[in-house]
Amino acid sequence: MWIEIGHFATLMALLLSFYQIIASLYGAHAARPAWVRSSRQAAIGSSLLLTIAVAGLIISFMTHDFSVRYVASHASLNLPVFYLATAMWGGHEGSLLLWAWLLSVFIAVAAWRHWKTHALSMPWILAILGALLAGFLILVLFLSTPFERLIPPPMDGRELNPLLQDPGMVFHPPFLYMGYVGFAIPYAFAMSALIVGKTGEEWILATRRWTLFSWAMLTTGIIFGAYWAYYELGWGGYWAWDPVENASFMPWLTGTAFLHSVMVQERRQMFKIWNLFLIITTFALSLLGTFLVRSGVLSSVHAFATDPGRGVFILVFMSVVLLFSFGVLVFQSDHLKTKITIESPFSRETAYLFNNLFLVVATITVLLGTLYPLAVETFSDAKVSVGAPYYNKVFIPIMLGMLVLMAIGPLIPWRRASIAQLKKSLLLPLGIGAAGLPLGLVLGIDHPYGLATLVLILFVGSTHLLDVVRGVRSRITRDGGSMGSALWRLIGRNKRRYGGFVVHFGVLVMAAGFIGSGLFQEEQNLLLQPGDSVKIGSWEITLEGVGETSKRNWTALEATIRAKSDSEEVILRPQKRVYSVNSQPTTEAAIHTNWKEDLYVVLGDPVGETWSIRVYVNPLVVWVWGGSLLMALGVIISLMGGGGVLRREKKVS
Repeated sequence: MWIEIGHFATLMALLLSFYQIIASLYGAHAARPAWVRSSRQAAIGSSLLLTIAVAGLIISFMTHDFSVRYVASHASLNLPVFYLATAMWGGHEGSLLLWAWLLSVFIAVAAWRHWKTHALSMPWILAILGALLAGFLILVLFLSTPFERLIPPPMDGRELNPLLQDPGMVFHPPFLYMGYVGFAIPYAFAMSALIVGKTGEEWILATRRWTLFSWAMLTTGIIFGAYWAYYELGWGGYWAWDPVENASFMPWLTGTAFLHSVMVQERRQMFKIWNLFLIITTFALSLLGTFLVRSGVLSSVHAFATDPGRGVFILVFMSVVLLFSFGVLVFQSDHLKTKITIESPFSRETAYLFNNLFLVVATITVLLGTLYPLAVETFSDAKVSVGAPYYNKVFIPIMLGMLVLMAIGPLIPWRRASIAQLKKSLLLPLGIGAAGLPLGLVLGIDHPYGLATLVLILFVGSTHLLDVVRGVRSRITRDGGSMGSALWRLIGRNKRRYGGFVVHFGVLVMAAGFIGSGLFQEEQNLLLQPGDSVKIGSWEITLEGVGETSKRNWTALEATIRAKSDSEEVILRPQKRVYSVNSQPTTEAAIHTNWKEDLYVVLGDPVGETWSIRVYVNPLVVWVWGGSLLMALGVIISLMGGGGVLRREKKVS
């Protein structure tokens, strides 16, 4: 019964989304506010109905209703409750319902939050978002439905893919989808601003928090995915330039560019067309990410999510969105020109311009590497792959350029900087950065990229620290008090700026992790009998034995491995699991982490009387995860600085 309730609620939500489009457009055309208000009620109603639909599907999972085809395909009687509740997004049908539900919730929040401040744009915002919601609901209802009955129902289901029976499955997709879907709101504000001809800072101010929130969710989703791949797939790494990984990375890159370039429009009224182009592209890449993950046109570690036929709908939908968006942008481009120009190459707006160019070139690099194999296969039937060597050669120099701009951009003034100002801000940091060269050689870094990254980490870090120190000294001189209270007041006065600094520090910590794990990883493939010991890095590894263990829906071979270093001794238990329903084997790596390295052990197959065991020592991997936490802290600080934005938004509106 619950599945029929969910199905009916989704159908009603589709009808309401159509009403939302028609009522808002008619209300705007006929100057009938009552129609626009009813469109807002329809948006809120759609959100409530889709909440019922999601709840109905989850209840069907929790009650083992195998008469629902989707439940029978992704659950079993032995599946733990933890994964039953989240198996809803274990397949593409449920994932698309999750996409639509999140979008409906965001639409309802946006309509409530911006109703009074954006009365002129609101009809178009509701119409555009209603059209996006309707498109996804058509997909959910008619091409990829999770509500289909299975007659006769089986006694047990086929179970969730074993790779998805992991906490990473609980967190990675929802955060990634919140990032994808969240960019729909700034996109709709941008398009409505274009249509009604209000392309000043009104829409920028309204969407600042939405953009930051979406960027943060996408970042978190990507990091969760990398961490999940690291401990689950057993190959010792966390990023493989997998096509579907790239699909989430591309909107992140353009979203990062947008976050920086909007500051130029707020401050100098420049980059209007560019900002509109960036947000349209970011949302289009979010749709592309959904298409790549859910269509299966690209082979990847996400091959469990294949759906080639229905992917055509998303491709057509994405094409319509692109044609509409860029068509309106080109049509209105004459009204967006401004006479304000960059006054000096030594200015903050110039730094942000190059920051954007680097990020867009990086996006194009990833896009070409992701789609090139598909194009070759389509036109020649040949199969090619684009791997890490391509990305490392092209992408790393771009990212080094980004680090240079990260050091300069926040410190130089708007309009123009004098030579004296540049010397004051950059001379000492340049000296500190240069010290990284001999330091890197002492540490054993002989790779040019590694040395360059270390130099830039010190350069960027010192520019930011010196800026904070100057600010704290100024506060103490002016207001007195301790260094801690002065720092608190400094950050509280400009949360956006210093939240951005914390994000930059997180990026630097992650960059150090990339150097350590990328250049200094040690790997050994071993054949060991119980009692054998080997040395790898600072660790002595001893295989003590291999036994069996089991849980509710899997059995496993489990090795007991003692690892000793000069300072600690630990027991690691890597496993090879076989799940009871589908008999698919999986590898569960055992990982010991400290601040300087990960000891990463994978159990392989028996070879005669020995066991195949693969051991990695991955330096500084934990710095990658720590850097991401710093980035999250920076975003939180930036989001807290909204009081001034609200006042400006109301004033502008």
